[in-house]
Order: sequence, then C-alpha cells, then structure tokens
Amino acid sequence: MERKCTNQPFLILMQTSRAIQDRIRDDMMKNNLSITDFSVLEVLFHKGKQTIHQIGKSVLITSGSMTYVIDKLEQKGFLKRSACPDDRRAIHVSLTADGSELMNKIMPEHEDFVDRVFDALSSNEVDTLVDFLKRVKEKVEN
Repeated sequence: MERKCTNQPFLILMQTSRAIQDRIRDDMMKNNLSITDFSVLEVLFHKGKQTIHQIGKSVLITSGSMTYVIDKLEQKGFLKRSACPDDRRAIHVSLTADGSELMNKIMPEHEDFVDRVFDALSSNEVDTLVDFLKRVKEKVEN
C-alpha cells in the first residue's frame, strides 16, 4: 500500500522550494553555472573575501564538495585563492574582476526574480511567513 504525506504545509513548502530552485537553476544554466556555483559566487559578491569554511557554512555543502566547486570556478577565472595571513591553514577566496563582472550582470535579474516571487504578499504577510519559517527552522534545529 502506497503511503502519502498528508502534511500540507510540508508539501507546499517542499514544492515551493523546488519550483524556486528549478527556476534559479534554469537561469544560472544560461551563464554556464550550477546553483552551487552561483551560491558560492553570491556569497563572495555580498560578503567579500571569505575562507572556504565560511563559504561552505553559508551555502551548506561539505568541505570536499566546496573544494571541487571552488576549483571549477577558479578554472573559469571567476575567483581566486590567497593565503590567509593570520592562519596558515586557512585559504581566502575572493571574486576576480571577471567574477565581479559576471555577478554584476546576473544579480539584478536574480534579485528582480526574488522580488517578483514575494510581491504577491503584503508586508504583513511577509513578516508572518518569515516568523512561521523561523519557528519551523528552530524546531528542526533543536
């Protein structure tokens, strides 16, 4: 007998997340990037120079996967590594001029997409949604 998940909030959250990720994936494929590639570049674009560990925590992937993604993006000329002067074990990663140029091209369209997705909600509804999602996240993390 086939069992179905009957928790509607969970189903809608997962379907919505998948739809958003699919759209972002399709948009990024136009720039020859995966979602993970874009996520790494986005962290560096917004936060500036980061260690590999900091980037990994932001994009929620393992250090082994992180090294692979950074290798690919470095080969494409979008980022560069440099030794951390305060900690010889750490490596800093930052955008190159080409990486910054790419992100300056991509980000306005990406931000417009995100804004359009959520402009269906009033500011009170956005606040309520954020509150609900934070409560669910806290429950999962505890």
